[in-house]
Amino acid sequence: MSAADPHGDVTVAHVALAAELAGGDSRATTADVAEYALWLGDDALVLSQRLAGWVARAPELEEDVALANIALDLLGHARSLLRYASSFDGRTEDDLAYWRDEPEFRSAWLFVQPNGDFARTIARQLVAASYQYELYARLAGSADATLAAIADKAVREVEYHRDHAVQWTLRLAGGTDESRRRMIRALADTWPYVDELFRDEPLVARLPGVAVAPSALREPFDRVIGAVLAEADLEVPAGSVSSAGGRRGVHDPELGFLLAEMQVLARRHPGATW
Repeated sequence: MSAADPHGDVTVAHVALAAELAGGDSRATTADVAEYALWLGDDALVLSQRLAGWVARAPELEEDVALANIALDLLGHARSLLRYASSFDGRTEDDLAYWRDEPEFRSAWLFVQPNGDFARTIARQLVAASYQYELYARLAGSADATLAAIADKAVREVEYHRDHAVQWTLRLAGGTDESRRRMIRALADTWPYVDELFRDEPLVARLPGVAVAPSALREPFDRVIGAVLAEADLEVPAGSVSSAGGRRGVHDPELGFLLAEMQVLARRHPGATW
């Protein structure tokens, strides 16, 4: 990750400034804050890796650029969050990205779902960006100055990600019979993974004023999604809920394949720089 474009990254200077404005140290000292940053960083990292799979494969050139830029934004969020998580125990963001195995990741199952066809990617993006927007909007008021600084920058980028997904949802739903059929199927395939995003975990309860309770985000999320689907003349999917347990290290098998691809270069050439 250290060789990647730092697009969207919050620098040390940003963090220091946030701490100065907050009138205190930007670093909390608990392992719980590190774990919470890891949750959010893993979500962004995994989704960034997924979206990178569309580079040179998107249905039109403009989308090739748009999805690449969204992936870079997410990579920037991941770098900031993983850097903060690693700062509590002396590791680096690269250690967390490349040298953890599947059970050590804390990403929710939604983010690792395969790209599928373009409609499936858009459905995943609609859910992911709508959730992340509500999360970062509230996290920008966190008592932890570093998390607040990261969220304040990220929410402005995620607002674009959400708008991009909304416009494509409307376009696909209102396009041809085939594009509409695929959009309906994509939403149905994605919806079982929504519930996990809003489950309150014990970790959050231990971080009052620092973390955001996932359950508090469900109502604004449902309101936004409901409005988008109503405009598209689509119904909110109903059906099964996955047994997802990503926050506890229990993952969809897809994560193993994604990590194998993402980590292979670093593991084959340990310590390499470029």
